[in-house]
Amino acid sequence: MKYLVIGTGGVGGSIASFLALAGKDVTCIARGAHLHAIQEDGLQLISGLKGSQTVPLKVCTAETYTDTPDVIFLCVKGYSITAVQDLLARISHPENIIIPILNGFGIGAHIAELLPTARVADGCIYIMAHIEKPGVIHQKGSIFRMVIGGNTEKDTIYLQQIATDLSNAGIKIEVSEDIRRDTFLKWAFISAMACTGAYYDVSMGAVQQAGEIRDLFAGLSREMQAIAQALDIQTAQPIEEYNLMVIDKTHPESTASMQKDLRAGKQSEIDTLLFEVIRLGESLSIAMPYYTRVAEKFSALR
Repeated sequence: MKYLVIGTGGVGGSIASFLALAGKDVTCIARGAHLHAIQEDGLQLISGLKGSQTVPLKVCTAETYTDTPDVIFLCVKGYSITAVQDLLARISHPENIIIPILNGFGIGAHIAELLPTARVADGCIYIMAHIEKPGVIHQKGSIFRMVIGGNTEKDTIYLQQIATDLSNAGIKIEVSEDIRRDTFLKWAFISAMACTGAYYDVSMGAVQQAGEIRDLFAGLSREMQAIAQALDIQTAQPIEEYNLMVIDKTHPESTASMQKDLRAGKQSEIDTLLFEVIRLGESLSIAMPYYTRVAEKFSALR
């Protein structure tokens, strides 16, 4: 199958690199200095799972892509979906599939509304990876797990074929029977992680230690649990327990991209990971003192 990865940041660059190293047909969409560096020298991957490798990748801009992919991994930030909507409309059709790998909840349904003739699944990822400098992706630690899920039996069969390629590439992959639950779980985790890290401006090693920083992370997780219950999302274990388990396995030097972007004064995912959580909680009449405390610090960005 032909894979297109839209967005060659930490997430998209890691997916593309692992697939390419496994001999799969992969093209990436990138821009600016990152695009030029990959075109000239290949993508430089520094990986806790693959070591240091130079990955020859096909890469181009959205405007110059002319092929017809079988699988489209959408790995941009949520605020950039509209920027690639024209590309998605041009290359999607009922026989290929768009798999959004974004932070957030209900992303697949949102894209399906924007592109009613497209075939859209949903997905999420657990990975610590970022652009270290143009042309260089740093994937930290040993966690690289994807969960994908569709809306029909036909989607599931197709996603199983994709999962085989991903597994062969060294990515831990699951085709979910309840992707709504699994994307909510990821949103609950990355939201609590990003908000805690940004509020105290610390890496995740600080959250792994007992004290007020960990207490904030746990409180945010409990408020996400209340939202899940109100939405009738059933989880195998309490979200607080799940989030603490995942954070304790996270590389201690890790920080969420939202925190990095806020520190650098760049556009960030703060609306998706903080303010959207509060809007949803308020619409469900849920008290959210922990999220409100974080929001007060960043009120100027609301």
